[in-house]
Amino acid sequence: MARGRSLFSAFLSIFSARVLTSVVTILSLPVIVRVLGPAGYGDYAFLMSVFNVLMIFVSSGVTEGVQKFVGEDRDDEWRDRVVGFYLKLGAGLAVVGAVAVAGIATLGPIDSWFGPDFRLYFVLLALMIPAVQFRSFVRRTLMGMGLERYSEPLTVASKVVWVAAGLALLWFGWGVAGLLTANVLSSATVALIGGALILGQVSLPRVTSRLPAEFPKSELLSFNVLNVVLALLMMSLYHVDVIMLRTLVGDSVTGYYKSALAIAEYLWFVPLSLQTLLLHSTSDLWADHRLERIEELAAKITRYAFALTVLLALGVAALAGRFVPLYYGEEFAQAITPLRLLLPGALAFAVVRPVFSISRANGDLRPLVAATGGAALLNVVLNAVLIPRYGMTGAAIATGVGYGSMLAFHVASARRLGYDPLADLRAGRIAATAVVSAVPIFGLSALIASDLLALAVVPVVGFAVYLSAALLSGAVRHEEVAGIAAALPVPAPIQSLAETFGGVVRSERGADEGGGE
Repeated sequence: MARGRSLFSAFLSIFSARVLTSVVTILSLPVIVRVLGPAGYGDYAFLMSVFNVLMIFVSSGVTEGVQKFVGEDRDDEWRDRVVGFYLKLGAGLAVVGAVAVAGIATLGPIDSWFGPDFRLYFVLLALMIPAVQFRSFVRRTLMGMGLERYSEPLTVASKVVWVAAGLALLWFGWGVAGLLTANVLSSATVALIGGALILGQVSLPRVTSRLPAEFPKSELLSFNVLNVVLALLMMSLYHVDVIMLRTLVGDSVTGYYKSALAIAEYLWFVPLSLQTLLLHSTSDLWADHRLERIEELAAKITRYAFALTVLLALGVAALAGRFVPLYYGEEFAQAITPLRLLLPGALAFAVVRPVFSISRANGDLRPLVAATGGAALLNVVLNAVLIPRYGMTGAAIATGVGYGSMLAFHVASARRLGYDPLADLRAGRIAATAVVSAVPIFGLSALIASDLLALAVVPVVGFAVYLSAALLSGAVRHEEVAGIAAALPVPAPIQSLAETFGGVVRSERGADEGGGE
């Protein structure tokens, strides 16, 4: 691992990269959607869902494995041997996957199933497989080495190159094929840069040489197999609805639904960063059997994730009717209803993400496979039943229930492992905070006539009211807010303002309660 690296600096690298890539996505997505139209965007969403499911078999065991085992400090040659093992495995799987998809594209009935354009699309997917495989490999290898300061800028670079190349090719009329081609170019570029960085950290002769007999291949492969199963189940939650909707209903409806899904998934913004971080930070706690500390950490982070995501869900629910037509175009107003239906399930899924990562750090993936498998099965069944009858509304309901079941299944799994992530949830206090905050959030949205003014004012006022109500109700404490503000790399006046604001609210709360806590 990189020396001098702290968990918080690693989190900031991951979080900052996620912020930047999200900004690029937010700015570029409405342009892409408008150029492609609902049908073209629906086809692109379908293709990416198919691709992501395929990459589970090609990539999941490789990328997760290299990140985990490179980070272990066993001996001087261990890291180089692990990189070499996964490099060869990843290359072999990428070749097999690319050849299989290319064969289906050229020899299979793709055009009769989806249309003549899809033969070219699947050829481009075949080219994407090795490019994305090596892009993911170099990023996860750098993360395993503790070099998030390199891996995360590469993630941003990949997004920027993809958007720049994709928009250029869209301008020249390449359509969906242009976006797929841009993905190949951006992934290959980042893979080359990341590969050069890795070469500076390892011994190339050891990476390329034959593995010694004592190298524990079976240990690494066993982890890979269970990880592939787990990744397949997780991906089914993300993509089964899109694939079924495109197959059973059509491309335009899929485009509307995917636009709603993209917004709902922004509720996972902070929990996803926490999920990445906690896999590393709780491994040692499990190794030392420190269950009390694990429960304390899990309970606090679960409460933070719940409180923050409730605020985001309120804002999205209140402003969806204004934001969706403004962002995607008037014809995408049909996405508003499925977006609102997705929010409760997306909220539950956001809360469970840190829990999922903490349980995963235990090393025994079987309880996670069982829990995720239950949610995935429920999701498939509900989508199969509801999509033919209710279209994208049925998909939203089914997927929302599937997402929500993840919370129930994984809390039960965590308790079986020996800790309770809901031990300090304070659900009643967060619910009271939400009720109080909903009044100005929905009220202002209804009163303000201008869409742009509402989108500027409601989030700011809503956040201020929500934070005040959370401090007054005890959903979060002054010390917690001040501690987070002090840890962030923000100017001292902002930290001082946060501490002063929290202190005033705490004083008022104490006076109301007759002496405080």
